Amino acid sequence: MLSHTEVLSQTSFFFDAPESVLSALAKTATERFLIRGDTLFAEGDKPDALYVVLTGRIAIVIDNKPLDHRETVVALMESGDLFGELALLDDGPRSAAARAIETASVLQVNYSEVLPLLTSHPEIMWNIVRLLAKRLRTTDEVLSDSVFLDVTGRTAKRILELSNGSDEFTLPVTQEELAGMVGASRERVNKAIASFIRLRWINQQDRRYKILNRQHLEQRSR
Repeated sequence: MLSHTEVLSQTSFFFDAPESVLSALAKTATERFLIRGDTLFAEGDKPDALYVVLTGRIAIVIDNKPLDHRETVVALMESGDLFGELALLDDGPRSAAARAIETASVLQVNYSEVLPLLTSHPEIMWNIVRLLAKRLRTTDEVLSDSVFLDVTGRTAKRILELSNGSDEFTLPVTQEELAGMVGASRERVNKAIASFIRLRWINQQDRRYKILNRQHLEQRSR
């Protein structure tokens, strides 16, 4: 198992920070353990820390319930992923919530420990810029999908992403959470999955999936 220093050094945020600085930062970091459904922080909360996923998965979600009774899953954070850094730049409230979708652990690093590091090593600010640029590109892709792909196409794309290149896999999210990633109702996503099964593109048993025709699924996701 990696030490906290090694975990931090492998993130795009801290990878080029001096080892002595990372070691000092790691000593102040704390581990937090969550079970499925636990909320790490809520949308609108005042932020005070960033996080790195150690085990499990954390969903970043935006609450649309007042409008359409759904949540939108904007990202899934997995082992090694860093998140919660945005407010370092503007001190604004959390723009989304973070919730465990399975048993998980995260490394919490308080802003009060990170800010002096940015002052003494301003070159690390470029890491933040690159990380935010990556987030923006992801957001642009999601927006493009919502404009140019129908629900069936977006469902195919999310299934392929969640397969991580494997033809047999367990879906790491519930049908409701998958619908949140697709940006559609659960009923419409289930209808899309049923069509893939009927076309013999996939087999499904509960959350176990087997991709039978990846080529056709990829074509439908474009």
